[in-house]
Amino acid sequence: MAKEWTLLVLCGILGSGLSAKPSWFRNISTNLFKSPGDILIGGLFPINELTSELSKRVKPDDLECNSISTYGLSLALAMKFSLDEINAKENLLPGITLGFESYDSCMQPAVVMRPVLQLLTKESTEELDVTCNYTDYKPRVIAIIGPNSSELVPVIGKLIGFFLMPLISYGATSDMFSDKETFPSFMRTVPSDRWQVAAMVQLLKEFGWNWVSVVGSDDEYGQKGQQQFSSMANEESICVAYQGLIPVYSDPEQAVKEILNRIVDAKVGVVVVFSLPKPARDFFIEVIKRNMTGVWVASTAWALNDVVSTLPGINSIGTVLAFADITRPLDLFTPYIRELFTKMEEMQIPQEPDTEISPLDNPCTRCSHLSQANVSMVEIKLVQRSAFSVYTAVYCVAHALHDLLGCNATHCTLNPKTNNVYPWQLLRSLQKVSLDLEGVNFKFDKEGNPSFGYDVLQWNFNDTKVRFDVIGYFYQNLTINKNNITWHTKNGKVPMSTCSSDCGIGQVRRVKGFHSCCFDCIDCKEGTFLNSSDDIQCKSCPAGQWSTLRSTSCVYPIYTYLDWSNYESIGLILGGILVLVSHVWVGALFFRHRGTPLVKTAGGPLTGLMLLSLAGECISLVLFLGQPGDVVCRLQEPLNAFFPTVVLSVILTISLQIVCITEFPEKSSDHLDNIRGRGSLFVILGCCGLQAGLCGWYAQEAPSLTQYVASLEVTYVKTFLRCPVEPMLNFGLMLGFNVVLALVSFMATFMALKPPGQYNLARDITISTLSYCVIWVMFIPIYTSLNDKEKSIAQVGVSLLSNMGLVATYFFPKCQLLVKHPELNTDDHFRTFLEGVPPTPPEES
Repeated sequence: MAKEWTLLVLCGILGSGLSAKPSWFRNISTNLFKSPGDILIGGLFPINELTSELSKRVKPDDLECNSISTYGLSLALAMKFSLDEINAKENLLPGITLGFESYDSCMQPAVVMRPVLQLLTKESTEELDVTCNYTDYKPRVIAIIGPNSSELVPVIGKLIGFFLMPLISYGATSDMFSDKETFPSFMRTVPSDRWQVAAMVQLLKEFGWNWVSVVGSDDEYGQKGQQQFSSMANEESICVAYQGLIPVYSDPEQAVKEILNRIVDAKVGVVVVFSLPKPARDFFIEVIKRNMTGVWVASTAWALNDVVSTLPGINSIGTVLAFADITRPLDLFTPYIRELFTKMEEMQIPQEPDTEISPLDNPCTRCSHLSQANVSMVEIKLVQRSAFSVYTAVYCVAHALHDLLGCNATHCTLNPKTNNVYPWQLLRSLQKVSLDLEGVNFKFDKEGNPSFGYDVLQWNFNDTKVRFDVIGYFYQNLTINKNNITWHTKNGKVPMSTCSSDCGIGQVRRVKGFHSCCFDCIDCKEGTFLNSSDDIQCKSCPAGQWSTLRSTSCVYPIYTYLDWSNYESIGLILGGILVLVSHVWVGALFFRHRGTPLVKTAGGPLTGLMLLSLAGECISLVLFLGQPGDVVCRLQEPLNAFFPTVVLSVILTISLQIVCITEFPEKSSDHLDNIRGRGSLFVILGCCGLQAGLCGWYAQEAPSLTQYVASLEVTYVKTFLRCPVEPMLNFGLMLGFNVVLALVSFMATFMALKPPGQYNLARDITISTLSYCVIWVMFIPIYTSLNDKEKSIAQVGVSLLSNMGLVATYFFPKCQLLVKHPELNTDDHFRTFLEGVPPTPPEES
């Protein structure tokens, strides 16, 4: 009965929710990235993340972005939501429909150029005209929303600025884009970093803090922010005791520990953290471990990010004062996405994503599988705030068009279907636009920056949760209510932070500005050292030596390898033993049933050769373990490639027999003995001989380990040493030859008819060779993205996996018949392959 009442209540809630949905929800299109309209707006969003290595790029299209970013996808949907809402409003652009085309920026300059060129093509064409006068040039879209990153704007901003097409960013905060001579059409709906730095400096002055440290992420955002903060703080007589950068593209643990050591040594009570969310998270993990407390001033990038605020123990770090872009909740956004995903789920047709489709046609092929289970991705606080910035940008374009077209509440003077409207005209209207969104007045200043600043927040801790309380506001000047601040200090009072500190070991002193008491302690970078505190600059290490950050001397490098006692090595050894045991068991079973029809069909004596080769490959993998040497490195890759060749060449001979029986039935009985005898021997010897030649060529061309080590440029103190896999062409040919053998066998058997009432040998070959091909083809992209240690482990692991795959798919089905169904081990059950009698297709009823 309780269940029935619960169901009724839920139905009532859902029913009331459905009735509250706006009527225009019924007309939502399930096309996420394109929609037709009288006027088109372009969008650039980080819908995917880079999955290929930029360093391996040879051709312009050698880039892959195959990992969906739910954050970027959510912002693209925010633009779709905004335009659908605008089109549903009768008093905004009456009689005119706004369409859009959204593209993936992949957060990469090399990727974003393609959609930008597409958006600049002439209206209704795929052509970008070259003319002497672009005043009357009408491009595909009238404005572009995006990009989200300051890193992309320098690449596309000047090009788009040439056309004077509005480029309205919802996330690029670098102050350099305020230069209207360089970026004449750039605008944004988030404040410039210059304002954020000014807000931080005013906050420090408000509480009399003149001795602080600033930590940034080691990227453009953190570096520029740190640089601007230091400069502005110096102008306001605030001394920066220490500056540190958190590594973004390498393991930050040691660097963070050193940064915190320097902060402790500097005895500062206030730390400004100008960082991206992930480096900030790494930073505060160590802060929590050390039980450090203080005042932490948070930049907008991580101020509200869950990856930091949900850290266990975050309530122990002291007082966090944060800046966040002013935003307002979009009440209809989440219901809209739920309705959209519901429609998509109802329309879904089970099919694999088309990976061949151009990103310009569909930037997210897997998005067709979105469902109500994915709605939570737009409910994240960070997405909700960024969505408002996208929402504002779209509405600015709509209101500017409303003014440009001479619209009132019922009609427009100009019709874009008959009257030409150009981006440069819209740019002038945007510069004058003023609108109220969710209770916030918005307009652009002369530099294209928004008319609002930041909320000033304090993190207040409620058990393990963080509550973000507004304590002030900044727009040009700081307004703060000190009575609303709860200081997480021992006495509950405002902490002090005054100026004085010394540089540590491995740092050189650089005086800042005109304040002798305040200076930067500059770390000696890797590859340099400082052996005397009186030196004014770091010295470079001699050739063949290297140093770590803040070293007092240089050392010769230390090389590590896959030691026998390592956990990874032990795991690989155990795996190898398991595979060898399977070889022995299969070999014993086949030897016991030697001469029987099944063993003859499987290859007869050649099955013993196959098992010995598989065991040889397994044993040869020990060459990857232990300290490498010249001889070991010469044998390592050739043996790993040669043994599988023997196995696959035997399988190839059996595949050829199947082809002879199934494709040439009238001649099979006459030639089958020759194929099984001398023909098989010829194929095996030929394949093995060719692979032996490739292996010999590889061994001859490859440098010895000694030569390889001598040629290395030492830029490390400790690194993993593996045998050189060079030349890559020769290495690829050895592995590729085996894949070709497997592929030929697969092609020869996958269409072969199943003998009615008999054993299907072709099936075993098809599955075994297919599994071999899939494993090694998948190995290629995985291998290229790994470091040296991981490459060695991956190659051994994949070799064992492919070895076991051949045993499991080729031998185990036969073993099952021998063990479970010995009565089928008869001539009749294997007549097709023993006597060369072609299989007869089953009669159709």
